[in-house]
Amino acid sequence: MEKFSEKTDRRSFIVHAGMAGIGLTAIGSLIGCGGSGSSTAQTNMDASILGAAKIAEALATTMYTAIINDAPFFGTLSGENQAYIVAARDQEKFHYDLLFSATGSEHAQTNYFFPTGMFTNIATTINTLVTLEDAFIAAYLIGVKDLSTPALRVLAAQIMGVESDHRTLARLIGDDLGLSAVTGLSGSPESVDPPNNNVYERTYGLTSIDQVVAALTPFLSMSTGNSVAKTFDPALVPSNADLYPNPANG
Repeated sequence: MEKFSEKTDRRSFIVHAGMAGIGLTAIGSLIGCGGSGSSTAQTNMDASILGAAKIAEALATTMYTAIINDAPFFGTLSGENQAYIVAARDQEKFHYDLLFSATGSEHAQTNYFFPTGMFTNIATTINTLVTLEDAFIAAYLIGVKDLSTPALRVLAAQIMGVESDHRTLARLIGDDLGLSAVTGLSGSPESVDPPNNNVYERTYGLTSIDQVVAALTPFLSMSTGNSVAKTFDPALVPSNADLYPNPANG
């Protein structure tokens, strides 16, 4: 399997995925896709899903970066768990870079907002992390259902599988840090034993990308509940040389 390099032509994969030449509609400040108007409902759907996914990946990259840099408990984790979080950050940034190329090369917003105590209270951190990963999984499952080409649907499934890894490992870290239960997108505490507690990935009743956008909206602007601001760095270069991010490698 070929290792990724910064010279990898991400756009060439999108060409093969059927996105080349598509004019992406501006879908509002949340989606952030530029370009000329779309002529078909299906192209608009593709743009909506990929644009929302780009926002989600920027949010996730910001979250993992802040855990690494700002959460006091990060330094108490085992080397294995620290490596997991660093790899998760890098994976989310690789996803972002691919989606950036697919959506008119316009960056997502750079400011994101997290609950009070997000990076100082272990339960808040893990609950929020799992909640967001649950939402990301649902978003990509919707992509598997609604994207227009087989290649794009496969790409959504490839990314969804990695988000599922992140969810399970977050629950495992929560157990290691002394939590007995984690509350994710279901809104109900779920035992951390076993950490891989899903037989099938769940959508939590989300059936459209608009519903996923609504679930992510509290993280996109300052509010009483979400007042911890963190900044996304689009120039961040993933550092983990042992990852195999190129979806064209199968």
